[in-house]
This record gives sequence, structure tokens and C-alpha cells, in this order.
Amino acid sequence: MTSTPTTPDARGRDIPDFPAPRSSECPFAPSPGMRALSGYGPLTRVRSWGDSTPWAVTGHAEQKALLSDPRLSAEFTRPGFPSPVDPAHAHAGGTDLSFVGMDDPEHARLRRMIGGTFTIKRVEAMRPRVQEMTDDFIDAMLAGPRPADLVQDLALPIPSLVISDLLGVPYEDHAFFQSNSRTIVSAVASPQERGAAHTNLATYLDELVGRKLTEPGDDLLSSLCAQIEKGELTRREAATMGVLLLLGGHETTANMISLGTLLLLQHPEQLALIRDTDDPAVIRAAVEELLRYLSIVHLGRRRTAMEDIEVAGHTIRAGDGVILLGELANRDPSVFPDPDHLDLTRDARRHQAFGAGAHHCVGQPLARMELQVIYPTLFRRIPTLRAVDGLDTIPFKYDAVIYGLHALPVTW
Repeated sequence: MTSTPTTPDARGRDIPDFPAPRSSECPFAPSPGMRALSGYGPLTRVRSWGDSTPWAVTGHAEQKALLSDPRLSAEFTRPGFPSPVDPAHAHAGGTDLSFVGMDDPEHARLRRMIGGTFTIKRVEAMRPRVQEMTDDFIDAMLAGPRPADLVQDLALPIPSLVISDLLGVPYEDHAFFQSNSRTIVSAVASPQERGAAHTNLATYLDELVGRKLTEPGDDLLSSLCAQIEKGELTRREAATMGVLLLLGGHETTANMISLGTLLLLQHPEQLALIRDTDDPAVIRAAVEELLRYLSIVHLGRRRTAMEDIEVAGHTIRAGDGVILLGELANRDPSVFPDPDHLDLTRDARRHQAFGAGAHHCVGQPLARMELQVIYPTLFRRIPTLRAVDGLDTIPFKYDAVIYGLHALPVTW
């Protein structure tokens, strides 16, 4: 078992440190320090921010149960919430992320306002448009200079354009919201810099909501404006929901596109399964395995216990912080045999890339559909695609809380 840094607790027992940096020797896997946590059992105390000792949950079954347990709170201002940000200053600069940091019933009330937009039926109706976008961006990449940067030429613009269209955000403002989004998810930016970036986006979305209150369109923000006029939503709530959707709608998917492309280029026999099939079921299964295998969230899903909870022979006390590590649940060998092996034919649908319970990712149907379109189209259109640089020189996002690539130079 790979070791991880430890510090003794009051009884002299070792408590592993969290978070642990990824290793450049195996950039597609959780860090050795994170992997070592599984050796302590499905739950273990870790030493984390501010010398706190929250519980780290590594087991798949334990995570699924806890993510569905209403006794865990997602409110990050609660004492004991495991966070690098002081809870007393969590809302400074408008850094709240709408219903992500709320519990029911407020969480459910706000989430219902947008849930209908992300139904499978509505998302599938968008598939032809996403296919058209993908072909257009690949056309432009093929006509442009080589090497191309897959991040800037394909992975980032497609989900940015998709979420812009959906929300009613002018795509010509993409440089503004992408820049501020990068700061928000940066692990090296100061709290002040992240707060300022979040304020920039919140102000931008608030102004856009204001315009749509007088000139509504056929988009999600206009739909939220209708809820404002009914008195069911405040303008601030609509703006912060817009920030959440704009940020989450392009950052995560963009990183999955670039990281998944690079991974498949390292596994040509697996890549061929996507490139050479017309079977949508094969593509769907491949995307689920990529979502399982690639862990793009660095700091886990974090909660605070509101009551004592018995789990796997341990008692999580009221007020204890809890960190649910999806990247380790997705490599739990009791659920996914030989979990470190990439197998696009595996049934990986039990993965927890999108979480579980009431707070599961509302946009997961959209993310899945985009990946199902982009991966096969890219490899069919450019069958000789290859990375220009080796893994040791490709700039992975070791400095961000959402993992991916800063750039991916490719040629063909």
C-alpha cells in the first residue's frame, strides 16, 4: 500500500493528511496519498484544513448511503464543514453557489425551477445541435494551423457554447466567463481573487437577468425571470443559479473532453471501440467507463453531520465534517473488478462521478450527451489524431480543484 503523510492524534494514532497531490507518474489516477486512504477502511479520519479532522469516506456503498442521508448537511457555513475557506467568510464577495450549498426544502425548491430543462427528453432534442457544433469546430480545427490545441479549439468552446445557448448568455462573452471560471476553480488563487471572480460573474448574470426581465427570450434565464415575476424567485437567486449553471456547465465537461481524449490516445485499442462502432449503446457504455475512470473533482463532496450517524462500525458525531471521495468509490474493487484497468465494455453505470442522492448533478444528462457526441465524432473525423507531447510535458491541472488539462497540443 502506498504511504501517505500522517500526523498523530491525541492518542498517538496516525491520521493521514488531506488533500494529497496527484502524481505526474500516473496523471489519470487518484494521487497515491488518496489511494492509500482506502487502506484505512471505508471511513477514516484525515487531517485537513485548519488542522481539522473530518471523516474521509472511501467506500462505494458507504458513500452512496451517506449522500442520500438527510442527516448530512451541504451548507458550507455550518461549523465543522470541511473547507479551505473560513465558514465565517464563505459568502464574502457573493461566493455562494446557489442550491449546491443548501439543504431541503430550499435546495429542492430552487432545484425544481431548472430540473425540467435537463430531462433526458429535452437534452436529446439538443443532440443534433451539439453534433452540428462539434462538426463545425472540427472543420475549423482541420482548416487551421498544426499543432492545434484541443482544449481551446474543441474541448472548451463546445460546452461553453452549449450552456450559453441553454441559459441565454451571449457566447461572445465567453472569454470573460471562462477567465473568471478558471479563477474560481483554481487551487492556487487567493480567497480574495476567487471572491472577486465570483462577484464578477454574479454581477454579470444579475445584469443579464435584469435585461431578460424586460426582453425575455426562449432560454433558461428567461424562464427563471418568469418565476421572479410570479414572486417565486428573487433576482439574486436567479443570478446565482445562473452562475452555478454557467460555471458547472462548461468547466467539468470541457475537462472531461480533453482528459478523456488524451487517455484514449494512450489506449488505442480502447479508442478503436468508440471510433469503429455505430451502436449508441456501445458509446454510452464507453462514456460511463470514462466518467468512472477519470476523477476530475479533487476535494470530494463535503458535508457536515447534523446528527450522530453510524456507518461501517464508526460513529460520525453531530458537527463532524465528512468528505466523500468519489474518485475512490469509483475504484472500489468490490463494485468494479480490476478498477485500475480501463475497459470501455465494462458496465460502469454505478459510478459516482455525478454524486448521488438529492444533490446529484442536475446537468448530468447534458454532460453525458455531449460526451457521447464529441468523442466518437472526433476520432472518426480525425482517425490519425495524436498528442504532440509526452505525458511528462503536457500541462495537467494540478493547480485546480477541477482536474483536466490546461492545453493539449495535437496533430494528425
